Amino acid sequence: MTAAVIDGKALAQQVRSEVKERAAGLARAGITPGLATVLVGEDPASTIYVSSKQKACAEVGIKVWDYPLPASTPEDELLALIADLNANDGVHGILVQLPLPEHIDEQKVLVAVDPLKDADGFHPMNLGRLLAGDPVVAPATPAGIQEMLIRSGVEISGAEVVVVGRSNIVGKPIAAMLMQKAPGANATVTICHTRTRDIAEHTVRADILIAAIGRAHAITAPMIKKGAVVIDVGMNRTEDGLKGDVDFEAAKEICSQITPVPGGVGPMTIAMLLSNTVKLAGG
Repeated sequence: MTAAVIDGKALAQQVRSEVKERAAGLARAGITPGLATVLVGEDPASTIYVSSKQKACAEVGIKVWDYPLPASTPEDELLALIADLNANDGVHGILVQLPLPEHIDEQKVLVAVDPLKDADGFHPMNLGRLLAGDPVVAPATPAGIQEMLIRSGVEISGAEVVVVGRSNIVGKPIAAMLMQKAPGANATVTICHTRTRDIAEHTVRADILIAAIGRAHAITAPMIKKGAVVIDVGMNRTEDGLKGDVDFEAAKEICSQITPVPGGVGPMTIAMLLSNTVKLAGG
């Protein structure tokens, strides 16, 4: 059995087409969705990510407000910019690209963003509402994972889901989302992490395995249940190129469906950011 590869690019294009229609509906009502992107410094990966997000916005009818700042920008100057964007009625979503330079308190910046303009869904209020089952918007990568599973026909309700990784950006939110009493959820979720005594003991039980640990090929074939669905969130730069958290070539001979790296979760993350922005604009 060779797994079906879940085409993140194709699924993301479906989402983008739907977002474009929603944005057009807002435009007919006189509202142009607006996203402010704030990039502090010139980190190459962050620069590429922000550029991709801006291009995607233009394609679906979202106006971009671009704020590239030098790495030396003082924290109070960044916070003042966020306050201005919070007060700007034309800006419906704010995205501060992470990571930030060391002299800036990341948590302080995330809290400064108006929760109703939090396109990334990282504000503590939005994470709390997500946990309570009443989200404003969900973080883009977890939202993309859930959308991928639904659009790929994966049965989530009643499934054993194992999430490897406990970050605030992916691991914790996707666990909270898939355990909710809601459509596209109702799963039994286990979270594993670096202090888990035997990760494989848990992963081999997973009907749906989500790898977000940030280590190339941390998930090997013997750790995967036959017929499982594997979602690889990893983006690890190695001497051999970009690698996921899962040993793709070995895993695809065991699981039923699997996401590639690149071309899997990444495109869905950007698509869900667009969806969040239009939602915050009222569409």
